[in-house]
Amino acid sequence: MIQTLLTGLITGWGFIAAIGAQNAYILRQGARRSHLGKILLICMISDVILIFAGTAGIGALIEHAPWLLELLRWGGVMYLLWFAFTSFRSAMRPAGLIAEDAPPSAKSVLITVVALTWLNPHVYLDTVVMVGSIANQFGENAKWWFAAGAATGSITWFLGLGYGARALSGILANPRAWRWIDIGVGLLMLVLAVKLLFG
Repeated sequence: MIQTLLTGLITGWGFIAAIGAQNAYILRQGARRSHLGKILLICMISDVILIFAGTAGIGALIEHAPWLLELLRWGGVMYLLWFAFTSFRSAMRPAGLIAEDAPPSAKSVLITVVALTWLNPHVYLDTVVMVGSIANQFGENAKWWFAAGAATGSITWFLGLGYGARALSGILANPRAWRWIDIGVGLLMLVLAVKLLFG
C-alpha cells in the first residue's frame, strides 16, 4: 500500500513538474499575491478529478474520441495566443510591472485558470490517459492508492509552486523583474501554442 502510494506520488510529480501555461500562471499570480488560494484550489481540484477519472477508465473513452482532443487543441491554441498577447502588452505598460497594482478580479482569475487547465489537451493526455493507464496496471484496490499518491503529488507541487513564488514576491517587486517575467511568460505561451498546433 505505502509503496504503491509513493509510486503514485513520484509519478504525479514527474508529470506535473514541466513548466507549462498553468504553472507559469501560478508563478506569476503567486509572485503578485493575487487570488493565489483560489487559483491553487481550482488547479488541485481539477487535477484530482482528472486523475481519478483516468483511474476509473475514462482515459479509454478519450483515446476513442480523437475529435475531442482536436477540439481542445484548437481551443488551447487560441487561448495561449491570447494569453501571450496580454503578457507582452503587460510588459510594455509600466502599470503592468508593479506587483502592488490592483489585482485582477476573482472572476477573471477563475476564467483564466479554468481555461488554462481544461482547454489544454496535454492535461488529459498526462493525467487521464497516462496516469490512468499506469494506475490500471495495479490491482483493483491498489490502483486507487496509486491515484491517491498521484493526486498528492499534484497537490504538493501546486502548493510549493504557488507559495514559493509568493515568498519571493519581495525580490520580484522590481519593475524590471516584472517586465522580464511578462516577456518570459509571453514567449512560453507562444512556444506552447506552436507545440499544440504542430503536435
